[in-house]
Amino acid sequence: MAYDATKMTDWQISEAAEKEMKTIWQLGDELGLQKEEIIPYGQIGRLNFMQIVERLKDKPDGKYIDVTAITPTPLGEGKTTTSMGLIEGLGKRGMNVGGAIRQPSGGPTMNVKGSAAGGGNAQVIPLTEFSLGLTGDINNIMNAHNLAMVALTSRMQHERNYTDEELAKRNIRRLEVDSKKVQMGWVLDFCAQTLRNIIIGIGGRMDGFTMQSHFDIAVSSEIMAILAIARDLKDFRERLGKITVAYDKRGKPITTEDLEVAGAMCAFMRESINPTLLQTVEGQPVMVHAGPFANIAIGQSSIIADRVGLKLFDYHVTESGFAADIGFEKFWNVKSRISGLKPNVSVITATIRALKMHGGGPRVAPGLPIPEEYVKEDLQLLEKGIPNLLHHIRTVKLSGMKPVVCINSFNTDTKDEIAIVRRFAEAEGARVALSEHWLKGGEGALELADAVMDACKENQRLHFLYPLEMPLRQRVELIAKNVYGADGVLWIPEAEEKAKKLEADPEKKDYYTMMVKTHLSLSHNPELKGVPTGWVLPVRDILIFTGARFLCPVTGTISLMPGTSSDPAYRRIDVDTETGRVKGLF
Repeated sequence: MAYDATKMTDWQISEAAEKEMKTIWQLGDELGLQKEEIIPYGQIGRLNFMQIVERLKDKPDGKYIDVTAITPTPLGEGKTTTSMGLIEGLGKRGMNVGGAIRQPSGGPTMNVKGSAAGGGNAQVIPLTEFSLGLTGDINNIMNAHNLAMVALTSRMQHERNYTDEELAKRNIRRLEVDSKKVQMGWVLDFCAQTLRNIIIGIGGRMDGFTMQSHFDIAVSSEIMAILAIARDLKDFRERLGKITVAYDKRGKPITTEDLEVAGAMCAFMRESINPTLLQTVEGQPVMVHAGPFANIAIGQSSIIADRVGLKLFDYHVTESGFAADIGFEKFWNVKSRISGLKPNVSVITATIRALKMHGGGPRVAPGLPIPEEYVKEDLQLLEKGIPNLLHHIRTVKLSGMKPVVCINSFNTDTKDEIAIVRRFAEAEGARVALSEHWLKGGEGALELADAVMDACKENQRLHFLYPLEMPLRQRVELIAKNVYGADGVLWIPEAEEKAKKLEADPEKKDYYTMMVKTHLSLSHNPELKGVPTGWVLPVRDILIFTGARFLCPVTGTISLMPGTSSDPAYRRIDVDTETGRVKGLF
């Protein structure tokens, strides 16, 4: 049944749907899973992916569907809602369907973005568990990451305090860490701007090594990136040991393996290699695994979850964070390259609200009333914003695929506004479907489901934007010009010098390019809406992830530790002390 999304909040719909929710064992029976392939965790559970993939290794893969979007407003445009709606719509058509989405970070959940569970009648349940830690993956990542920093900082203190002979008695090899070249910091799963720059080790000789350090948000950790791209536990463990924590005084990298901490880090992560199985409001299976943002990380649900989904489902839906310029670009040129899995179709989520913003509409901000321009018909404003959608259609087509544009319907959208979006998108060569999944669930997503099934019948062949042999600066230039629409790239001198050294390093020639850029604009400047012209992309640094094998050019002023707003979501979240139920999540 569809709940009245116009009168009920997301958490109220989730609470009502949970009364009819299937048990983990019911879902397992429907999927044909064996008992030992399910690891129960309360009313939800993990999937033993290695057993499932091995058992089904000879079974053909299902259809592979990626969901991305246009450049969003700060409110988001409903990629996860569309993913859930599409799964429900395909379910209504009688298809064997499921999906994989990312785990939400506590930072945006307690800040302004919300829990990323979807919304209305197109969301994943149970909402509380999904939003507040799930089966512990992000907590395990924080522990593993921070343990590496404990290992480094304690080693630095002991090397300062003990002689070579005393270290030898303790079976400790002197690493000669350069305190000015420590690459990692600490991580926390909140938006805590006050921790962006800190001093640690203040006190006496037994209180640690005094130096500057920093906190990043947990989902930006290299360990999260590795979880998203690892093929199995062996691959994960090997990558974990190659993480560079710091450099020694001769410039040689010091890894987690050098610190003899990689094994203990992996021990924290041993269960997190398995995806968690949840379900939509209408009972279709949805795996949750990995949770990185696309503006500061890879922004994809895991390769492991996709491998499982493609074996279990005839139609497997995954999502790429934010818009096609960053989320889809990374899915296309990084995730698909690593996994070897090629999508059958990409769905571009679009809202009339966002297109009006790109047409010059007033500022949209979380916590503030939606300006009148977005809730009444304005065909001229909408048409001015259409180029942003067309730009993203061209980006997907550049990969060799013909996208499906999903008009994620709001009840304020008019027939004439919908007709304009449909006309321009179809003229650009995309399939277009109106979807009312938020309001009606699967029944409202039948047009979208049909368009996706039709697109999956075509033989679409993905081809990459650049070969791995291409030097880093040329890759960035290609991405900037062809995907973002920039005139070129401006390298800050320090970043360019770093790029030259990386290009000359034979061990890093085949590293993947992972751009760090705002999601609120095609450019590096979040204030530039629509399709900006006459600009260049400034690159100010390059992060090096030796375990994930990522080179991450950092553009604009984006930070790996977001800040908490003046009106955060935690002000409205509470617990019903009679029932213990959490209320106020959205």
